[in-house]
Amino acid sequence: MTDRFPALLRLTTLALALAVAGQVSAQGLRNTAQLTSAPAAAGVARTADFIVALVNSEPLTNNEVRLRVQRLEQQFSQQGRPMPPRAEIVRQVLDQLINERVQMQHATEVGIRVSDDDVNQAEQAVAAQNGLSVEEFRRRLNAEGVIDTNRLRADLRQQITLQRLREREVEGRVKVTEADIDDHIREQQGGGDLASLEMNLGHVLVAVPEGADAARVAELQARAQRVADRARAGEDFAALAREFSDSPERNNGGQFGLRPASRLPDLFVNATRTLANGAIAGPLRSGAGFHVLKVIEKRQAGLPDMVVTQTRARHILLVPTAQLSQAQAQEKLATFRQQIVSGQARFEDLAREHSQDGSAATGGDLGWAAPGQFVPEFEQVMNALRPGEVSQPLVSRFGVHLIRVEERRQNTLSQRDQREVVRNVVREKKVDEAFDLWMQDLRARAYVELREAPQL
Repeated sequence: MTDRFPALLRLTTLALALAVAGQVSAQGLRNTAQLTSAPAAAGVARTADFIVALVNSEPLTNNEVRLRVQRLEQQFSQQGRPMPPRAEIVRQVLDQLINERVQMQHATEVGIRVSDDDVNQAEQAVAAQNGLSVEEFRRRLNAEGVIDTNRLRADLRQQITLQRLREREVEGRVKVTEADIDDHIREQQGGGDLASLEMNLGHVLVAVPEGADAARVAELQARAQRVADRARAGEDFAALAREFSDSPERNNGGQFGLRPASRLPDLFVNATRTLANGAIAGPLRSGAGFHVLKVIEKRQAGLPDMVVTQTRARHILLVPTAQLSQAQAQEKLATFRQQIVSGQARFEDLAREHSQDGSAATGGDLGWAAPGQFVPEFEQVMNALRPGEVSQPLVSRFGVHLIRVEERRQNTLSQRDQREVVRNVVREKKVDEAFDLWMQDLRARAYVELREAPQL
């Protein structure tokens, strides 16, 4: 599946960029420094800052848009991907920043707080992803021209806040039943090539407000029908989407981007799966309004692999208390690591004596684990280790860990494990749909006033 431009907007923080990049090269650190430093690059004139939008009376500035665009363009360049037109990038970035601002304001209203310890933990995860301690990571960033780490920590704090908000408002309310799994499997088995079908659809949504009377609904349906008629007559669908759509994809010409059919609403798939490229479907009615769709691209992809890489690891867990601070726990585990690496002590013995986890009795042995079994901050560090290698102390939501990878193997999934894979696919689809609807509602209730157009 090809990458989608709108999805990249979610990968604009330094933390995520570094996580994607893996080991940070010197050039990568120089690029990072350019993106996070306040001064403009030599020879490039600064643009005076000004307000481009008000979001519930909170200003959004031109500099915020400019820095985000720079980050995004840098990612395209580093990944060797074709660059979308800058005007499209700017429109998407502005829309995303407004959405983030609305979400952050809502997070404040509902009482979501991110502590300094939470940010420390995230910063350590980024450093560990690059094989460095936090101190080494900061030194390397400073050596490459980043004077302070305030921007990094601010980005991490915002990303943690947004993730907790998503968990609170959306993910925690999504349920996947055994019947949902059975339906998905039945659809794959009985739907011909649907399981391996990927589609890129153009989308125009004519939204129907809640409580609209019959006359208003009829008026909006007629508007959607006119859009469909004009699209069938050969008009530019992207231009129609920008003019008429109430969907977030309108600034990208209405395109969802190439994605598995399983991650599109069933209403859309059923209406377009048998259509040829370029065909128009709709108007279709849903709870959100009337939809007009264009089949931009369809292709068959391979079925998901049923063989996964499993890891067998050990860990020592220390849980911070009033008597043992997080810093003290990290220092204690750092001492253990030195003893293990130098051969003065065995990992298993230290785990049995000191670990505050149920695995202590077996020398910290966590058994064979498939991807997704552990929390992300633990799994990221574990996956970066070679067999026999011991991690630096790692902070997770459960405490402070020391990890050693014992071995890895390729394993064919059992029928039960395959159902868990399907469960995750169905859940991801439901979460994405629920989040999009929630975000549309949150944005609709916000006061957004666009001022001057961004200047870069």
